[in-house]
Parts: sequence; C-alpha cells; structure tokens
Amino acid sequence: MPAYAVIGGQWGDEGKGKVVDYLAERVDGVVRYAGGNNAGHTVVNDKGEFHLHLVPSGICWPEVYGIIGNGVVVDPEALLGELRELGDRGIDTERLCISERAHVTMPYHVLLDALDEESRGELAIGTTGRGIGPTYIDKTARMGIRVGDLLDPDSLKPRLEQTLDYKNKVITAIYGGEALSLDDVLAKALAWGEELRPYVRPTEQIVQDLLAQDRKILLEGAQGTLLDLDHGSYPYVTSSSPSIGGACTGLGLNPQAIAGVLGVYKAYSTRVGGGPMPTELFDDTGDKLREKGHEYGVTTGRTRRVGWFDAPAGRYSQQVNGFTGMVLTRLDILDGFASVKICVGYRAGGEEIARFPADTRLLEKCEPVYEEMPGWKEPTARATDLAQLPENARAYVRRIEELVGCPVQIISTGPGREETILVDTVIP
Repeated sequence: MPAYAVIGGQWGDEGKGKVVDYLAERVDGVVRYAGGNNAGHTVVNDKGEFHLHLVPSGICWPEVYGIIGNGVVVDPEALLGELRELGDRGIDTERLCISERAHVTMPYHVLLDALDEESRGELAIGTTGRGIGPTYIDKTARMGIRVGDLLDPDSLKPRLEQTLDYKNKVITAIYGGEALSLDDVLAKALAWGEELRPYVRPTEQIVQDLLAQDRKILLEGAQGTLLDLDHGSYPYVTSSSPSIGGACTGLGLNPQAIAGVLGVYKAYSTRVGGGPMPTELFDDTGDKLREKGHEYGVTTGRTRRVGWFDAPAGRYSQQVNGFTGMVLTRLDILDGFASVKICVGYRAGGEEIARFPADTRLLEKCEPVYEEMPGWKEPTARATDLAQLPENARAYVRRIEELVGCPVQIISTGPGREETILVDTVIP
C-alpha cells in the first residue's frame, strides 16, 4: 500500500506542481493534505498552462483521483472558480473528492486576515490575505465550520449565528471594521454547500481503500518546510504543517503507508513575504535571477525575494522530512552565469554556524558563507538526459547532493512534463 510524498524543501514556490503533474501518470490518486488557496501550483502540459490553488495538481490525468484532505482549509468561492475554469478548458473534474472534515474559509476569515495584517504595520507577517490563518485559528479553537456542515442547513444556522456574533464583535470593536450580515453569510454558505455536494466524500476512507487495493497515491505538499508552523522560521510561517507530519494528520494516514518522501528544491532560493533569508541578493545578480526565472508569486503576483542555494536550510529540511530523494528544479535559470554560489554555512557575531537556527532573531543576523563554483555557458534548458548537462552543471548538482545529504532523482529543466531528467526511479 504505497504512498509517496512530494514536499517543498525551501520556502515554497519550488515547482512542486510540475513535479506532481509529471509523477501523477504513475499513481491512482493525488492528495492535498494541508494549506489552502494561499498555495499556487503551476502545471504546463499538452492541454495548456494551469494555475491551481486548491485542486490537486494531478487533475489533468483523467484516471487519477484528486483528493482534498481534512487538513486543507477550503475557500468554496475559490474552489468553485477553479472547477469552472478547468471545466471550460475541457478538464474532467468528476473524480475530485473533498473531505467532509476539511474546514471552510468563510468571508469573516478573509476580512480578519486583512485587518490583522494592516494592524501589524511594519511587523506584518506577509500573508497572502486569503484568510488561511484565521481559518486554522478557528479550527484549533473548535469554532470552525467544516465542509460537511455546509450540507446541513438545520445545524449550520445556529452554529454560524453564534460564531458570527463573536467575529463581528472582533471586527468592529477591535479593528473598527464593518460587521457582516448573518443572512448574507448564511445564504452564501448554503449555496456553496449545494454546489459542492457532489464532491464531498469521506476522503480518509477513500485513501485507505486505495492503499488496501495496493494502488498508489501521491501526497501533494503545499508551501515549503521552512514555512512549517512548528519547524519553519517562526513567526514568519504558514498556519499548517507542510512537512511530512502534516501528511499523516491531514489525511488520517498511517505513517507506515509512506514508501518514499521526495524533497523539491530550486537550484537557487526564493521567498515571498517577510522573515529572514540569509542568502537574499540585493544586487544585479539577484535582479537577473528574478527576471530570468520570472519570480513572481502564482497566488499573489508579489515579487519573490531571490538568493543563492542555502545548503544548511536544505539539509535541515531533509532531516525534518527524511527525504528519500530530491528533485532539483529550475537548473536552467542558472545557465549563462560565469559562476554560481552555494551557501555552506552561516556566520553571526564572529562565530561559524553550520546548522539552520531555530531562533529567528539569530537567523536574521546570519551572513552566508559561500562556496563558489564555475558556471556553464551551454544550455541545460529542455535537457532530458543527465549526459546532456554540461560538466559544471553536473558538478553543481553533485555538490548539492553532498551538502543536503540526499540523492537527486529528478532534475527539472523547464516547465513542461517532457523537460525533465529522470535520474533514478521514484515510483516503481
């Protein structure tokens, strides 16, 4: 009963959507286990380019189940919009399943997210403003609305009435905002429930049934390990667990079912939002990387911060997740650079630091210790075989393997499925 996880090894935006789409041909189900529509995955295939936020990235394979697990928070408006767009472009979404246990991002969550970020001023976290954090807060506070609740009008109204009364007090008294109408929110929620009803399923049982039939599933991570609520650069993190632990709690999955954990890393580093990033570049090299890689957020359009590959951070992610293999994406963006750098450690206050610090204040003080390697002029873009890569590019890949402590199994050399080097078998 094999399950294989695809998890971001950095701060998100590593190219997981392309990797999941590439591997989905080999599995029977692709399962999202955490996050919400604050994540954005880009998929390019023979049907075109798709920007997915809640729908699992395997949706373009017609025989593959797309499953949204209980650990995901669902904005019905966003999800229904995605489904309509996919349908208009000829993608069959009938095999999509949504957990009845998944929590719903309500209109007051989105409003509170914006009001809270505004109130923080210069100390703002840099959220996407999609209401994800407030949804997870309500889940933890045991006052959340779940997808299954949208299908039961009799129980939904009194629960929503109690919750909205409290939320409106916070909105008006603390933030000075405008209260939301119970009738409007209830009508919207009930309409969502009717539209989503055909997709709502006991997804944990579907996952267990697939595994019991010895069918393969792919666990699709959102964001990246360094944004994990527990293991990331807190407080500049997301509100869920993108790391491997979140896959078990977000699906009701037995850890023994996971046969492999694939870590996805960019050949350099990027980050959206606030928080420390030791290798961030503020010079022409950084601008060149950003423009060549078109480093702008899929979800928000915000400019991504860019820097050289951070090996201590990458090694930390490998240790947290126990990666059995690595995917290196966007290697082609480094084509043409006279030299490339890898951060092999940090220096703070005159001391050498080899590990990724838990203390964000210390991480903010860390300066990168670089190892410089010769670049390559020959293109790696669209290569499909390791032998096609220039020797300096292969040396760069090998050095990242050594520093992270994990073998590279896939190298992505472009956005399309075919622009991929399969170094070693990932899913037998």
